[in-house]
Amino acid sequence: MALNDNLDHELMRVRVAILLMLMGIIFLIGVLWRIQVRDTSKYRSRFARQSMRAMRVPGPRGRIFDRNGVCLADNRPSYCIAIYVEEMRQPGKSSNTVNQVERVMDLVAGELGIKRVVTRHDIKIHMLKRRPLPLLAWRDIGEEMLARWQESDISMPGREKYLPGVAVAIEPVRIYPQKDVAAHIIGFVGYSHAVRKPDDDYDFHLPELQGKYGVEKTCDTLLFGKSGERLMRVDASGFLAPNFLVADTEDRDDDSGNPMPGSDVVLAMDVRIQKMAEYVLQGERGAVVVLDPRNGDVLALASAPTFSPNVFTPRISSKDWAELQKDKEKPLLNRAMCEVYAIGSIFKPVVAFAALVSGSTKPGTSYSCPGKYTYGRLEVGCWRKSGHGTLAMRKALEQSCNTYFCKLSVACGYKAIIKTAEALGMGRKTGINLVGLVGEAKGCVPSDAWKRRVYGDKWRIADTCHLSIGQGPINATPLQMAVMASTIANAGCIYKPRLVFKGNQGSRQIRFRGRNGVIPGRLVGKMPWTRSMLDVVRGGMLDVVSAPTGTGKRARVLGVKMAGKTGTAEYGSRSNPKKHAWMIAFVPFDNPRYAIAMVIEDALSGGRSAAPRIKLLVEEILRLDATAMTGPAERRACKEQGVES
Repeated sequence: MALNDNLDHELMRVRVAILLMLMGIIFLIGVLWRIQVRDTSKYRSRFARQSMRAMRVPGPRGRIFDRNGVCLADNRPSYCIAIYVEEMRQPGKSSNTVNQVERVMDLVAGELGIKRVVTRHDIKIHMLKRRPLPLLAWRDIGEEMLARWQESDISMPGREKYLPGVAVAIEPVRIYPQKDVAAHIIGFVGYSHAVRKPDDDYDFHLPELQGKYGVEKTCDTLLFGKSGERLMRVDASGFLAPNFLVADTEDRDDDSGNPMPGSDVVLAMDVRIQKMAEYVLQGERGAVVVLDPRNGDVLALASAPTFSPNVFTPRISSKDWAELQKDKEKPLLNRAMCEVYAIGSIFKPVVAFAALVSGSTKPGTSYSCPGKYTYGRLEVGCWRKSGHGTLAMRKALEQSCNTYFCKLSVACGYKAIIKTAEALGMGRKTGINLVGLVGEAKGCVPSDAWKRRVYGDKWRIADTCHLSIGQGPINATPLQMAVMASTIANAGCIYKPRLVFKGNQGSRQIRFRGRNGVIPGRLVGKMPWTRSMLDVVRGGMLDVVSAPTGTGKRARVLGVKMAGKTGTAEYGSRSNPKKHAWMIAFVPFDNPRYAIAMVIEDALSGGRSAAPRIKLLVEEILRLDATAMTGPAERRACKEQGVES
C-alpha cells in the first residue's frame, strides 16, 4: 500500500514537472513569436536607428534669368577626388588610420602631380565629425586633371599602383555664364554648414550654397532648393558599413526624402543694356542706372570697377578675398545704390519744379546773370564768367546758369526745394529689392534742423544758394537720380525700382501683360506738376541735348529727341579740388521708355565726361529697339516716338 502511494506520488511529480516544462516551452515560443513575428518591425526599426545615419542633402539651387530668358546664374557639376576613409581603416589607434589616409593622399598627389591641400588636422576633424562621408581631398579638379586621373594606374583595378578607396565624387557648384556682367546685381554664393532650421533628425548636413550678395542673397529663400534625406548604414565603429544604404525612401508615404530644385528667378534687367552700361564705364569709377519710366523696371544697374562672381566658385581663397576687400578701387562696392555723391547741376530741375509749384515763379520769369550771384558778402560764380545776360527758366536749364538758380531759390525759399526733393525720394532709400555688402544708402537732403543738429548753426541764404546748384551737403545715389529722371520723363509718377519680377519653377521669360506690353509697376507717389510746368522744365532738358549751345550736346544722337541735364559736382578741399561728372537723361522725348543716370568719379565735367558715354549707351539701346521692331507697324511706332530709321 505504501509502495503504491509512493509510486503515485512520484508519478504526480513527473506529471507536474512535464506540465511546467510544457508551459515554459509554450511561454518561450510565445515570447519568440512576439519578438520575431508580432514585434519584428519595432525591433527592426530600433536596430536601424542604432546602425543608420541620416544625412541631409541640399536640393539644386534655382537659376537666375534676365527679362529675355538669358541665363545669368546656373549650376554645374564639380569633379572632386574623394577618399573613402572606411576602406583605409587600420587596426589599433585611430592615428594609424590617419597615417594611412595621409600616405594614400601623398601617393595620389605624386602620381597626378598636384599639391596636397588637406592637412592631418583636417583628416582628424573629418574622422571625428563626418566619419561615414567621403573626404574630398581635391575639389573642382577640372577636365585636364580628371582625364589624368582616369588614365592613371591608381584608378584602375588590377594595376600595380591601384589605390582602393579613392574615387571621383561630384559636388554641385554655382556658375555665372555671363562672367563679370551684372556682378553687383547677381552677386555670389558661399558654402554654409549651418542648419537652416533646428532639426535633430539629421546626423550629417552636406554643405549647401547660400546667397551672400546681390540677388543671390535677396532671393535666397526662393533659389534655395528643398533638402532631401539619405540614410547610411554604419558599423559599430562609426564607419560606413559594406552593405550601406545610399537611400531609403521606399517606406515613405511621399517624396520628402528626395531633394527638390529651388525656384528660378526672373529679373527685370536686360543683359544687353547691362553689358553696354558696363562698357561705357570701362576704365572709370562710377555707375549707370537705366530705368523704364513706365513702371520702374531696372533695365541696367552698373557699377565700376566690378569683380568676377566666378571667383567665388566653388570657393574663394582667403588670399583672393583679402585682396578684394583691400583693393582701393573698391570693386565689391555697388556704387549705383550704396554710394552717395554730391550731385551738382542735375539738381536744378528739382529747384525749377519747386519754384513753379510754390507759385513764387512763373515759367516765363527771367533773371539777369552778370557772371556771378552776390548777396552781401556771398558770391557764387557762374561757369560762364562773362555772364549769360537775361534769360528765362528754359534757357537757364539749357545753360545750367548758377546765377539764375540762386535767385530762383531765394525767391521760392529752401523749404519748397527740400519738400520737392524729399517727395521725389531723395534722402531716403528707394526700397529696391537688392542686397550689397552694405545696405542701400539713403543720401542727404539738408535742412535747418539738420544743420543745427550737425553743425550747431542755423540755415542761411548761402546754404539756400549752394543747395540750388546741388552743392554743399546734399548728396544722393545714382539710383535715386535715375528715379528722379524717370519721374520727370513720365510726367510725375514715382515708381519703386523693380529688379526682381518673380520666382517660379522653370520660368525663363516674362510674358508681358498690360497696356502696350508693359507690366504695371508699384506707384509710390505722384508729383503735383501741371502741363505748363512740365513743358518748361522738360523743354529746357530737351535743349540741353539738342541745342547747339546746350551743356549736354555731346550726348546728341542723330535723329533722336532726347532730354537730359548735365552736372559737375565739386568736392574735396580747396587745395585739392575734385569733380564728379553727372548726367541724367530720358529717351525718346515724346514717349520715354528709358531714364538714365550716370556718374563718373574724378572727371572733367558732366558735358565732357558723362555726355559722350550717354550717347554711346543710348545709341546701343535704340539699336536694340530697332532690331526688335522689324514690321511696318513697329517701325511707324518707333518713328512716332522720336526714333528715325
